[in-house]
Amino acid sequence: MRLEVMPDPVHLIIFAKPTDSPSNNMRIIRGATAYRLFRENPSIKKKLWGGHLWNPSDYVGTAGEVSAETIKR
Repeated sequence: MRLEVMPDPVHLIIFAKPTDSPSNNMRIIRGATAYRLFRENPSIKKKLWGGHLWNPSDYVGTAGEVSAETIKR
């Protein structure tokens, strides 16, 4: 996985097995990042709307057999 952070929104390129569910992958990523951020910075949770780090919606697209460079462009 490669991560490039910009102000908004977050874009991830994830290489996963075809049998992995994109929505399950997002659930895992969201949960793990929120857990770690809140564990290391507990005061942040109080500043967020309803204590949630992530917006409840997302977009997942699949790319098939193209290179990461093509996706980036």
